[in-house]
Amino acid sequence: MYDTATAAVEAALAAGARYADARVMQIRSEAMAARNGVLEATERDERAGVGVRALIGSSWGFYAVPDEGPAAARRAGEEAAAVARASASVPGKALDLAPQAPATGFWSSECREDPWAVTLAEKGDLLETATRTMREHGADIAEASHRVWDTHKWLVSSEGSRVDQHIVECGAAMSATAVGERETQRRSYPGIRGQYGTRGWELVRELDLAGNAARIAEEARALLTAPECPSIDATDLILGSEQMALQIHESVGHAVELDRILGWEAAFAGTSWLDLAQMGSLRFGSELMNITADATLPGALAASAMTTRARPPTRWTSCAKAPGWASSRAETRRRWQASPLAGPCAPTGSTASPWCA
Repeated sequence: MYDTATAAVEAALAAGARYADARVMQIRSEAMAARNGVLEATERDERAGVGVRALIGSSWGFYAVPDEGPAAARRAGEEAAAVARASASVPGKALDLAPQAPATGFWSSECREDPWAVTLAEKGDLLETATRTMREHGADIAEASHRVWDTHKWLVSSEGSRVDQHIVECGAAMSATAVGERETQRRSYPGIRGQYGTRGWELVRELDLAGNAARIAEEARALLTAPECPSIDATDLILGSEQMALQIHESVGHAVELDRILGWEAAFAGTSWLDLAQMGSLRFGSELMNITADATLPGALAASAMTTRARPPTRWTSCAKAPGWASSRAETRRRWQASPLAGPCAPTGSTASPWCA
């Protein structure tokens, strides 16, 4: 597949791009869901294609095709360059990529038990048993599901990067809903939308859906009659791990995304309240609080040998005396060009860079 990706990059360069990269992807996935003791859905899917990025002037062009053939790859490269050229007709600020050494090699995520070797019958029995148990212990609606992804990707860039990665991801989720006279309550396990990782079926076994089903249902039922939290000015609050994860995601995760800080991204989650002028001086939270973004953690969904932009994953402090940010090479370079601190802490092209104190 390197030849296919190379053909796409060469086509983009021939069409005028000063930088280009291409990714060939082969993905197969599986999803299964059960409700109230009955298996309701089973899906399996396979897809493949080529995606290309091309840079002309200060403008990017993107194009993808659902075809792995060399002719389709070349067309994708040409179209990506055409999109970039059209975008460049409206001049933007100068854009240079942070310097980066070419990356090469192969990496595969750890998979102790191949999820594709586990029969559909066994997977279905697990979900049916968990939902049946929740119903028996007070849930009016009991749902459980699992998902599996198997991704093989090849990356080639015009700077010489050639990376081949095979990543297996899977996980599961379940929820119990209890309906009362005036309200409805729900408990989820192992958290909202479940838990997933770059691991094999061993992750699902470790979750022990069947072993936690009764507790989840009983907790959902108990919430219907639980006393309301008293209205007081101040108190200590203990957050469950899943709620804490969501709080960090919304309050810190989105805020430190550099494209939001620069105003490039303004989606449903908003932009960011951080400002580049606050680098190195802003205290984000208590002195006792540290938040670390760790893309090197084995089994994490972000775990890989190289990011989609051919950079090694990093471990960085997102929130201590001053926050860090998540950025691309273009954002990192632009941030340093605009920063009053540019110079002493010149970027090295890492996935994320710490705010300099």
